[in-house]
Amino acid sequence: MTDQFVRWGMQYDWAWFLATVIGILIIALPLMLAVAMIIYAERKIWAAIALRRGPNVVGPWGLLQSFADGLKVFLKETIIPTSANKGLFLIAPIVTFTVALIVWAVVPFQAGVVLADVNVGLLYILAASSLGVYGVIVAGWASNSKYPFFSALRAAAQMVSYEVSIGFVLITVVLYSGTFNLSSIVVQQQGFGLGIVNAYGFNLLLFPMWVVFFISSMAETFRTPFDLVEAESELVAGHQTEYSSMSFALFWLGEYANVILMCALNAILFWGGWLPPLNIDLIPWFDIPGIFWLLLKMSVFFFMFGWVKATVPRYRYDQLMRLGWKIFLPLSLLFVVLTSGWLMLTRYS
Repeated sequence: MTDQFVRWGMQYDWAWFLATVIGILIIALPLMLAVAMIIYAERKIWAAIALRRGPNVVGPWGLLQSFADGLKVFLKETIIPTSANKGLFLIAPIVTFTVALIVWAVVPFQAGVVLADVNVGLLYILAASSLGVYGVIVAGWASNSKYPFFSALRAAAQMVSYEVSIGFVLITVVLYSGTFNLSSIVVQQQGFGLGIVNAYGFNLLLFPMWVVFFISSMAETFRTPFDLVEAESELVAGHQTEYSSMSFALFWLGEYANVILMCALNAILFWGGWLPPLNIDLIPWFDIPGIFWLLLKMSVFFFMFGWVKATVPRYRYDQLMRLGWKIFLPLSLLFVVLTSGWLMLTRYS
């Protein structure tokens, strides 16, 4: 796009800036629309599992329900508690929402379709996604209320517990692919399983790591059964208790943007990303776009997220900590050793 603007006579600096802004909008605007639609889809999933109808009044089949909820939140008054730290109170949801968006800069949607195809894309995601918890911590402290403060403490402990396991899981993927670049990781999975399956997930060493990553991704996004940060029976609404109007909506947008991100990472790191499931031409006369396969895989993982939320009860806090430190951490460390040993034996011997 930059080259096209330069050919039209624009200076390179301005051409690069305009192309970058357009690229950001092409990612951010559909992502916001996707957040609205997946909230509707998840409510439909919960309703189907509970044998209910779900949203079915606003718009055809209830498709406009999320937009009606967004309009309702937009029209409400923003209330700031008198004892809150007003500056930090307003900054916290902005931090959560902004961090949830900037991570998408390195996510490849198909070959060559990525805003920033950097060589350390995986490290960038780890660093940027870790900043999201600061929005929760700042919101809990700035609210000057006991429930949000307890929620902030839980969020910090939960993030540290599961970030460690996720880091070791990603080391196994990097060992197999030999790169931190997300596009290259996807390309390395072509024909990986028996020469016909485009996925790391069919490897006996990497499949358990995908299971750990999938469960840890639910804990990282504070999803059931790890939603101790927002446990309504104990903390009302957690760090969001004192928030209203658009500041409350920014937390929701950031949370669901992170959920979509985790679905994308599950697909990209372990299940072939934009590659078709099998390394064969399913329809020889028609080339299916890679973004179709990526969105299909993300939809499967999102359904699994909703399925777990509708059927699995919430963990106690001691159970959540025990799972992270006593099970996932030793297991991921063990598989780092096994993976590196296997590669030294078979690939580098």
